[in-house]
Amino acid sequence: HPIVLPNHIVGVEIFHRLLWTKIFVILERAQLTRLNTHVVSICVFISVCVCVCVCVCVCFLQTDYYYQYTECDSMGSRWRVTIPHSPGSCSDLPPPTKGTDCSFSCPAGKFLEMSTQQCTSCAAGSYSLGSGLRFDQWDAVPAGFTSLASLLDPGPNGEDLQACNSSSWTPQGVYLESNRDECTVSLVYAVHLEKLGSVSFTYQYPDNNIFFEFYVQNEQCQEMAQTDDQKWIKVTSNGEWDTHTVSLKSGTNILYWRTTGILVGGKMVKPVLLKNIQIEGVAYTSECFPCRPGWFSPTPGSSSCQPCPSNTFSSKGASSCTPCPQHHYSHEGWAECKVRPPCSENDFFQIHTACDSEGKTQVLYRWVEPKICVENVTGAVELPATGQREPCPPCNPGYYNSNDSTCLPCPRGTHSDGTNACAKCLAGTEPVLGYEYKWWNVLPSNMKTSCFNVGNSKCDDMNGWEAAGDHVRSGAGSSDNDYLILSLHVPGFKVPASLSGMTGGEFGRITFVFETICSGDCELYFMMDVNRKSTTVVESWEGSKGKQSYSHSMTRNASVAYTWAFQRTNRALDVRRYVSDMVKLYSISVTNVLDGVASACRVCALVPENSRRAGSSCVPCPAGFYIDRDTNRCLECPPNTHLAGRHTYGQDTCVACGPGSISNKEHSRCYSDCSFSHTENNRTLTFDLSPMNDVASLIIGPSFTSKGTKYLHLFNISLCGHEGKRAAVCTDNVTDVSSKDDQSDAAPFVNSVDSFICQSTIIPADGRGFRMAISSQSISLADTFVGATVDTVLNGMNAKPDLFPENSKDVPDINFFYRSLQATASCDQGRSSVITVRCNPEKSERGELSVPSSCPAGTCDGCTFHFLWESAGACPRCTKDDYHRIEGACKGGAQETLYVWNEPKLCTKGEALPARSSAACEAIALWLKVGVGGGAFVAALLVSLTCYFWKKNKRLEYKYSRLVMSANKECELPAADSCALAEGEEADDDVVYAQKPTLLGKLRAIANKVSALTFFYIFIKRNMFTIYIRDILPSLFCTTGGKWRRVIYLYLKSIKSIKTLVL
Repeated sequence: HPIVLPNHIVGVEIFHRLLWTKIFVILERAQLTRLNTHVVSICVFISVCVCVCVCVCVCFLQTDYYYQYTECDSMGSRWRVTIPHSPGSCSDLPPPTKGTDCSFSCPAGKFLEMSTQQCTSCAAGSYSLGSGLRFDQWDAVPAGFTSLASLLDPGPNGEDLQACNSSSWTPQGVYLESNRDECTVSLVYAVHLEKLGSVSFTYQYPDNNIFFEFYVQNEQCQEMAQTDDQKWIKVTSNGEWDTHTVSLKSGTNILYWRTTGILVGGKMVKPVLLKNIQIEGVAYTSECFPCRPGWFSPTPGSSSCQPCPSNTFSSKGASSCTPCPQHHYSHEGWAECKVRPPCSENDFFQIHTACDSEGKTQVLYRWVEPKICVENVTGAVELPATGQREPCPPCNPGYYNSNDSTCLPCPRGTHSDGTNACAKCLAGTEPVLGYEYKWWNVLPSNMKTSCFNVGNSKCDDMNGWEAAGDHVRSGAGSSDNDYLILSLHVPGFKVPASLSGMTGGEFGRITFVFETICSGDCELYFMMDVNRKSTTVVESWEGSKGKQSYSHSMTRNASVAYTWAFQRTNRALDVRRYVSDMVKLYSISVTNVLDGVASACRVCALVPENSRRAGSSCVPCPAGFYIDRDTNRCLECPPNTHLAGRHTYGQDTCVACGPGSISNKEHSRCYSDCSFSHTENNRTLTFDLSPMNDVASLIIGPSFTSKGTKYLHLFNISLCGHEGKRAAVCTDNVTDVSSKDDQSDAAPFVNSVDSFICQSTIIPADGRGFRMAISSQSISLADTFVGATVDTVLNGMNAKPDLFPENSKDVPDINFFYRSLQATASCDQGRSSVITVRCNPEKSERGELSVPSSCPAGTCDGCTFHFLWESAGACPRCTKDDYHRIEGACKGGAQETLYVWNEPKLCTKGEALPARSSAACEAIALWLKVGVGGGAFVAALLVSLTCYFWKKNKRLEYKYSRLVMSANKECELPAADSCALAEGEEADDDVVYAQKPTLLGKLRAIANKVSALTFFYIFIKRNMFTIYIRDILPSLFCTTGGKWRRVIYLYLKSIKSIKTLVL
């Protein structure tokens, strides 16, 4: 028995030496007889056979190893080496041989046979790209591809990383589907190129709420240089496939397809679909690829496979297709056949025939092609009979009915309402060009319909929409998740001559009336594609919507394709559940279309009479001019008015600007020139807001989605100035960034918004996957400036001052009102914005912007946005009422005057404080001296008069007492009998209560006493003699006995009464 040693220790040469050494030993010891010779011969033969057997067992069969080329050296050479499938199983391998040149490659349809290093044709049922790779089968993720998932904004400790474990690219048979959540998922594939090559792939990217990027790294994980349009993938419309190609360098290239969903609005995003990845630049292909199921290649040397025709099928690697059994069917490219179902109402559709020569039409029913159902089985329905002939609906406006009852467009310069013949426009008028479709016997020639489903080719040959007389509606489709597409192509816009001088932003407008009837989660998309660059979703509606109108303005003159796409549900269902869900379009109108037709004529401006071309031809009015009704001449609009609408006939088209606004030179829009005045309580406040005229930015956030992704809201605001130009610009730096370098008219539609106020959603970089901040979902919040006022309500818009802290200053707030007329699904009247400008001396002139604390996103209802702008520049201009004067004391014959601002100072600029002044003065003023002297004189006079009258009174009393005494001496009276009162007499003395007089009371008493004494003195002086003659003398001389006492008593009593009265 041969010696068996471990392969990894002993080589073949050592084994051979040991084996033959034993044989030689036997030969030496053997006796060279004839018999022994035969024995030795037999032994040698057996030994050789054993050696051969051992060599076969140890040195592998050719199927147990494969060939591979080494890396190319500096001379471009390489070697072919042998590598076992199981490492370490044998060492007796074929030696390395010289390989082909590094740049060698086989043509398409052949592969490099490594054993012979020759190009060999692929067998039937397979294909080869020669120097390329192709991946178009997605029943499973092909070998070499890896799906990596992570969260865009993980928590500080990575606690949210587990939330993305289930996110990945999912194979769906004919395509690969990305994730729909907020995770970042990368599809990675590494390939080594021996020469310059490229990678191309077909994709569908309908939703810009998911970020889709493609980039390439080398073996050191360094990103290769790429432009933005190579890195960021362009958005496609629903159901549209596009191809993206990127050049690759030689060497190792690691390809990344990365998607990140941004669920800011809480709405599920549509995934990215990927198929047909092809890589060029591989130096050789060592094998051919088998055709996928449902495809075949009939001849050797094929570079691609062909799909099996309808009603046939094939398995993987087929060279031909097999017909389906009876009562079975298949569509093109199917890998198996299915049983034909009974015909149902979903297998046929109705159409309206074209009008015949008699002006009649009828409803026809047709089977959906290709027909797969069976009629002659139980439960099947038959095709309905043809409907009755009915009168054709009238032609659409701008068309006329020809002799063969076909609607044809009116010739240029004529018009028709659809029922009458075309007529020329009268002198001084021009046709109103456009599209106006409201009768739907057949689809117009510039409208097309289709059906699309990425996973169901049955829909491809079906009509997505059907004409139904007074409306056009979505068709049945093949499944509930089909996209039913209706498109309208507009070659461009032509503004009428009477409007060509205007500089407004509207070149045309599309308006349509629609209705959706749904029992599930249906959705209608309205999209536009400008200059065939990129399709953007303008608006979408979910669920059932009542009959309503929607309008969209076209602000640039460019070719545009409008598309309506209807989907009953985004879920793939085996059974039809929502076949009755539909959308109806009743009318579509587009204004100012380049090749449009006219349904009416409008008045235009005529050439002036003094011109050589005077006549009836129409001429454009200059910007800001209107057509006078009496003369049909162009006249300029009055100051501070703007032209409303797209027709300029009559002065009433010049609409006055709102409060606090003026018009630009072209009278195309109103704006604030940063000045404002307000009069209240006979005081006028003048504001100069020029420090706030630059575009201001406000970032709100951060906010977080349901999975924690951080995002911000960015607002750009242009308050005033700029000659009415909408200076605030918001840009998407992700979706279709290739248009940044494109100077065509399509660029502004895709990635930028010009407005007075615009909003963008910002995903901050923060080093979490993106190296730059991502801006998307840019919208306009203010296209028109309505006015500025201190009132809180203007044109139905409310400033809602209760949303912000109360203004504690005496300066009123100024409310700037803006409006965006572009209606949305949730804002029928469009969005509106109010900026409250408040004087705050504590802020800078630039100021500070804020939003209501109760509405952190700037809006409480999604339609009206509120902002507060506090600034020192928002204070009124200073006037004389804003400062006061302070006079100093007179020192050294001089007095200083100082002017200071009122506190708090609530003004800016305007009138400056007067300079400090000094004037001559005296210590005591002249008027003060005169006043003091006059007062002293009056006081002395009063004291003198008081003393004089007091002495007079005393002197009068003295005289009176002397008179009484003299009377007593001449007539002695007897002594009084009694001091008591006589019978019947009453005491007349008054009771006076003593009270300590005050200083003021004493002064009043002195004054009264002086007056009383003066009166009494005059009274006594005038009447004393009369009293004496009439009363005293008779009493003294004419009375006897005791009666004289009585007389004297009465006299004295009367005197006392008089004195009491006087006192």
